[in-house]
Amino acid sequence: MLDSLFDDVKRMNKRQFIYQVLSFGMIVSSALMIWKGLMVVTGSESPIVVVLSGSMEPAFHRGDLLFLTNYPEEPVRVGEIVVFKVEGRDIPIVHRVLKLHEKNNGTVKFLTKGDNNSVDDRGLYAQGQLWLTKKDVVGRARGFLPYVGMVTIYMNEYPKFKFAVLGCLAIYVLVHRE
Repeated sequence: MLDSLFDDVKRMNKRQFIYQVLSFGMIVSSALMIWKGLMVVTGSESPIVVVLSGSMEPAFHRGDLLFLTNYPEEPVRVGEIVVFKVEGRDIPIVHRVLKLHEKNNGTVKFLTKGDNNSVDDRGLYAQGQLWLTKKDVVGRARGFLPYVGMVTIYMNEYPKFKFAVLGCLAIYVLVHRE
């Protein structure tokens, strides 16, 4: 199967090969433009995230795909589901706002907790950090598609699955070219 793939590539003349490479480049650049457009429209650095753990069950399950917005003029509210990043951690966390602490000078701090967790998130925050601020928020959950993100989880947990998916896509593209 892989041999026939390489045979197809070898049979292409230079112009056909360049056409395939440019077509692939246009697909990738189009996807990046759509992503950047979503970032501008939603105000979020990451308009779509995948729930990676069961800490928000029953509201969200592992593999659910969340759609986020992060408009600066919207106040944070108790009960709202936010996605936040903590200093020293690469992966954002999806949890519910548990408490709100407003000061007279207008600053707002808040505490989060996963619905399925027994304690608040202070153990997840950066060392010495007791509250989150708006700068920690990546976005707020506005909608979701159940289990659509399981493909992403499988590709991260099982690298062979990732290469199988990429291989199938490459074969599909080569077989269905004109």
